Amino acid sequence: MATLVLVRHGRTTANATGLLAGRTPGVALDDTGREQAARAAERLAGVPLATIVTSPLERCRQTTEILLGRQAADVPVVVEDGLSECDYGDWQGRPLEELAQEELWTTVQRHPSAVTFPGGESMPTMQARSVEAVRRLDARVETEHGSSAVWVAVSHGDIIKSVLADALGMHLDLFQRLSVDPASISIVRYGAHRPDVACVNTSQGDLSWLATTGPSEDAPVGGGAGR
Repeated sequence: MATLVLVRHGRTTANATGLLAGRTPGVALDDTGREQAARAAERLAGVPLATIVTSPLERCRQTTEILLGRQAADVPVVVEDGLSECDYGDWQGRPLEELAQEELWTTVQRHPSAVTFPGGESMPTMQARSVEAVRRLDARVETEHGSSAVWVAVSHGDIIKSVLADALGMHLDLFQRLSVDPASISIVRYGAHRPDVACVNTSQGDLSWLATTGPSEDAPVGGGAGR
């Protein structure tokens, strides 16, 4: 089975000022975000990547360029609309502090599966199209590059949380229990028996083992010896 590395974009000007950017054009990484992306790139520098798939939004494209800069060989890049940010509709561009006063905010926190953003997308639709995208792309990578292939998807916080919730078998209403920080790395493998979630929301640590550890379809009974 191929290995999917989920990377959230680095911190943006909107993140730093408490705005819900959504799909607003021109939202870029700030200096801290570029530093965060550079650390993620350093962690992946020793891992030959089959491809990087990115959300079309600028902050993800910028993060992708930084990741590419630490790869030893050319890596093809694919832009995938299925990994784009949630369409927050009328909430887009508004301060989070202001949105927290909306009645819908409590539903977003407690029952995301019941949420449709005014003028925008429902959260179940967001999860369905993002999970479809990564599973489709993962199958393609494995077919084209083999079961030892490692590939990266650069996306957004709620998108990555949705993908992780699916891989963990969590109902969407529980996905707010997950945290996905800027430029964090999470790792999923879609096996024949079940997805294997190797890590969630990591910002430090050596990942060179991804280049040498062969994938296993079976979970080690008792936990195994680790890497």
